[in-house]
Amino acid sequence: MTPVILLASDKESAEVTDWAARIGWLVGLALFVALVYWLMREGWKWRGTLQGDLPELPAAPDQPGEARLTMSGRYHGSTTAGHWLDRIVAHGLGTRSLVELTLTDAGLDVVRPGATDFFVPTQALREARLDKGIAGKVLTEGGLLVVTWAHGDRLIDSGFRSERAAEHNEWVDVINSMIKSTTTEGAER
Repeated sequence: MTPVILLASDKESAEVTDWAARIGWLVGLALFVALVYWLMREGWKWRGTLQGDLPELPAAPDQPGEARLTMSGRYHGSTTAGHWLDRIVAHGLGTRSLVELTLTDAGLDVVRPGATDFFVPTQALREARLDKGIAGKVLTEGGLLVVTWAHGDRLIDSGFRSERAAEHNEWVDVINSMIKSTTTEGAER
């Protein structure tokens, strides 16, 4: 065996970077991300189209009455009642936003800066409860105020989180007592 002795002058340095391959990979990755984003956006629009039979959201009355409760926090979305992953996106109900809730004898006024406001009349309220999640948002047990209400022929769960989570219990009690008194009044007539 003859030892091979390489002289320093005979060595050639390898090319450090193959720029064409790197640029190709980056362009391919950017196109893939753009495709995934476009598909998600189209899916969101398609879901809105499928939910097109949902009637327009009611607006707050001119004279809603004196506020029983108010709350500042976040609106986390609405789903089909009982199906916490079936998000409703029609009429902007799927858009997360800040929220100012006001409960009056007329109903629940949901004011969302940067998103569509809506009003839930007292007759449409069905239940209020504490829960841990709604489509796309999972919190600790009881960390979310969920209000169930009727709109058209659907029951909808809307999820809210107060800046002060201790307020949630009071909201549940007051809304459920309003519902109970409304159904009792309706039964007496």
